[in-house]
Amino acid sequence: MKGPYPEIQGGGSLILAWQIRNKRVLVVGGGEVAAGRIVNVLNADAKITVVSPREGLNDEVAYRIEQKQVDYVDRKFEPSDLDGVDMVLTAVDDPEASSQIYKLCKEKRIAANIADVPPECDFYFGSVHRDGPLQIMVSTNGNGPKLANIVRRQIAAGLPHNIGAAVQRVGMLRKKLRKVAPNIDEGPKRMQWMSRVCEQYSLDDLCSMTEEDMEMLLGFYKPGTVPSLEEVRLQEADGAYDGPFLI
Repeated sequence: MKGPYPEIQGGGSLILAWQIRNKRVLVVGGGEVAAGRIVNVLNADAKITVVSPREGLNDEVAYRIEQKQVDYVDRKFEPSDLDGVDMVLTAVDDPEASSQIYKLCKEKRIAANIADVPPECDFYFGSVHRDGPLQIMVSTNGNGPKLANIVRRQIAAGLPHNIGAAVQRVGMLRKKLRKVAPNIDEGPKRMQWMSRVCEQYSLDDLCSMTEEDMEMLLGFYKPGTVPSLEEVRLQEADGAYDGPFLI
C-alpha cells in the first residue's frame, strides 16, 4: 500500500553544497583531469597542494603553479602528503597507486575522490552550471559524466538570463533582514517573509532592486506585509504617501 510520504529510492548520493573555504585539498596528479578538479576547488576558495612530477604537468596545471594559485610538490605521492589534509583528489593513470592512496585516506578518515573509479570515491563531481552565486549540479552517481554534462546544458538553456543577478539581490536582502531582526526566535518569520518576497516579486523586480528599495521594503517586515516594488518606490518618492501598505 502506498503511503502518504515520498517513497525511498536507494542508490543515490546525498548532494550537498560542501563549504571548503580555507580547507586544505590535496590533488595527486597534474594532467587534464587534475586541471578540472583544481578549477572546481579554487572556485570554492580552498587551499590546494598539487603533488606530481613536473614532466606530468599539463599546461593549465603548470599555469596555476606559476601563478601561485596552488602549492606544488615536484615528485610522486608519499603517505606523509596526507598530513593536515581535509580532502584528497587523485587523477593519475596508475590504478594500483590510486587504490593505495584511497586505502590510506580511509584509515585517516579523509574524504577522497579517485578519478574514474566510482567504487573508490566518497563523493562525486557533477556537471555544474554557475551564474554568480547560483550553482546547479547534475550528477549521474558516476554512471555517465558526459550525459550529466548534456543534461546540465539543457537545464541551463532554460533558465532566465537574469537568474544569477536575482539570486544575488535576494542574498543582499536576507543579510539586511538579519540585521533588522537578528534574534533566533525570529527565524521562522524571517523565512516566511522572504519566501513571500521571492514568490511575489518577478525576477526583473529582484534584479532591479536598489539598496534604497531594500531599506524601504524592510520597513514592512514587522507587520509582515509585502508591498509591490512599485508601491515601495512610491513611498520612497513621496514620504507623505498614505496608501494601505504604509506602516
